[in-house]
Amino acid sequence: MTYKKILKLLSILLFLWFCIHIIYTIIDGNKDEGKSADIAVILGTTVNTDGTLSERLEKRMESGLKLYKDGRVKKIIVSGGLGKEGFLEGDKMKEYLIGKGMPDSLVIVDNKGNNTTATVANAIQMRDSLHYNSVIVVSQYFHLTRTKMLFKKEGFENISSVSPDYSEYRDFYSLFREFFAYYYDRLK
Repeated sequence: MTYKKILKLLSILLFLWFCIHIIYTIIDGNKDEGKSADIAVILGTTVNTDGTLSERLEKRMESGLKLYKDGRVKKIIVSGGLGKEGFLEGDKMKEYLIGKGMPDSLVIVDNKGNNTTATVANAIQMRDSLHYNSVIVVSQYFHLTRTKMLFKKEGFENISSVSPDYSEYRDFYSLFREFFAYYYDRLK
């Protein structure tokens, strides 16, 4: 076999691997198994410059609030960092939930969840103090496969996920980015 044929075969295999991973990510991220858990972890994203939640973040919050109202979770961890807009995402997320009637004492803020890895590490660190054994992760569909993998990598197995019914054109970029982030985080 010539060098060019080997290179072509490798290119085809890499492309197939990428496609299969993306398809799995889409299916896995859009699957809600209807499970209940002790706690939900909602991952943050952009807060607008006026302090309101971006539509993407608001949809995540609606999904988390629905989990609580449906009795599927008892508490919610809201996790995010300080955005370039100047707001702590976790604080704004908590404000939203309290404004929708959720008791203050059931919303735990993690304002040091600057990225997915930090959010998972912080949530695991809170496990003993919050006394939870099961988690439902709430984020966009493309983000959930990697987030669940990070929890499992830390030895936490009782994890499921929910994503809001919300998409944007930038999801194509996000799927592409998540492919590389998944394997980067997996190998760390």
